[in-house]
Formats: sequence, C-alpha cells, structure tokens
Amino acid sequence: MALFSAWPAAAQDSTAHDTASRDTASPSVTIPNFWNPRSRLERIEAPQTARAVRFLTDDEFPPLHFAGPDGAPTGFVVELVRAVCERLSLSCTIQARRFDTLLDALAERQGDVVAAAIPLTPTLRSRFLATRPYFRWPARFAARTDKGLPAPSAKALAGKSVGIVAASAHAAYLKAFFPQAEARDFTDLATAEGALRRGDVDYVFADGLNLALWIGGIDSSNCCALVGGDYLENRYFGEGIGLVTRREDTALSRALDEALQRLWDEGKYAELYLRFFPVSPF
Repeated sequence: MALFSAWPAAAQDSTAHDTASRDTASPSVTIPNFWNPRSRLERIEAPQTARAVRFLTDDEFPPLHFAGPDGAPTGFVVELVRAVCERLSLSCTIQARRFDTLLDALAERQGDVVAAAIPLTPTLRSRFLATRPYFRWPARFAARTDKGLPAPSAKALAGKSVGIVAASAHAAYLKAFFPQAEARDFTDLATAEGALRRGDVDYVFADGLNLALWIGGIDSSNCCALVGGDYLENRYFGEGIGLVTRREDTALSRALDEALQRLWDEGKYAELYLRFFPVSPF
C-alpha cells in the first residue's frame, strides 16, 4: 500500500495526513486513510445491552447522510455505521433528526451515538466522547482541464488568480502559504465555481468535498478537475468528524473506535467510500 504526504512543504506539521489507494480502488480515486498502520487497538468487545444501540443522524447532507428513495437514512456515514454494528454484532437502530438537535438529543439520552457531520472541537469534547476521525474536509485546488496549469505550489501560483470565498479559512490559508497568488474574493462557493467554469480565474481553492461534488455534477459542464494534493491542517480546516457518545459510555466509544479501524483494515471502508465518492475530495 503506497502512502504519500498531501501537504505543501511549508505547512507540514504533526497533523499531516497520509492518503492511500487500496487494491479495490481505481487509479483515479484516492481513498483517505485516517488510521496509523503502526498502531492497532487491542481487541475490544462491545458492551452487551438489553436493547438496540440507537444511532442519531441527519438526512439532508449528501453524500454523508441523506434520505434514500424509500425515505430511510443512507449515505457514507450511515452505511459505515451499519458496517460497524455488523462488525461488533450489535443490534442497532438509525434515526434521522434535525441536524441542530442531534447533540442535545444525545445528552438527553434520546439516542446513544451521533453519526453525522458535526465537527470535532474542544467544546464538543468537553461534553462528549468521540472516536478518532473517520472523515475530514480537505481543502483542494480546482482548475480548468483545458489550460494546462501546473499543480499548485507557492512558486507556481505566483501571479495566478485564485478564487476563494471571502473571509473563509481557505482565504486565510491561501494568504499564509501562497502569498504571491492573486486572491479573488467571492461571496459564496457557487459564484467562485462559476467564475472558474468561465475561465475568469485560474484556480479555485475551497472545501474539497463541495468541489468534488460540483466537478462530478452537471453544473460544472465537465470543465474542471481537482489539481495538486489535499490540505488538512487542523488550525484551518478542523479535526474532521467521529462517532460521538456520552462521556460515561467509554466502553462503547472504544469499541466503535476499534471497529472503524478493523473496517479500514478489511477494506470495507474503501468499498463504502467508492460507492459514495465517485470523485474523491482527497
């Protein structure tokens, strides 16, 4: 399994992230690896409960979690949860609730685990336990495929126009690590993407997940592609997301963590990733 660093040399630190292409992946799809191959958790059994473990999610954030054709929750996170439950031989239920109510519902014991795109932050960790991240939001550059532009670097971007969402973390990162790029501010990502499609800017630098969905959708008119590597510095782009439990449910949290590691080792994570991310944000 080949590993490579996706960071610019100027930004590498202890939060650097490796990505890997599993044997099941096509050469064009990069699957992120958030687990240290030199560190394995001990075998942990899930706590035995008299009832099903209740997972709470949201159904309005594709491709991570959304309502399927039958109205039932699905998406990458939801199917990963189902695989975790199978791996731990747990009986589980998955209920969709409004996104902004999920953590309060967990605290009020209306569920046992939150499985949704809620960022891991110090504030969240002060109230709850969380597994190690199983997904993160990489920052990425996108460019038109017909211009032959070089892969981004501090030198290559000197004098090049880069569309960014004004006052965003991506704008701050571009200013810090690509100071000679000509930043072009836009009010939202859709406007920046439209400018890239028309050729009004050379690159767009933004959230890789949204860029990947745009590139793979009809709005891009097949104009563009992700170029260069991913950028994942915690100070700018956060820690990612994990499975969240109440602080007293230590055994459950550790079992979930171990199951996620095993699903990566066994290739199940890669299988689900390829199902929901035909254009990888990594």
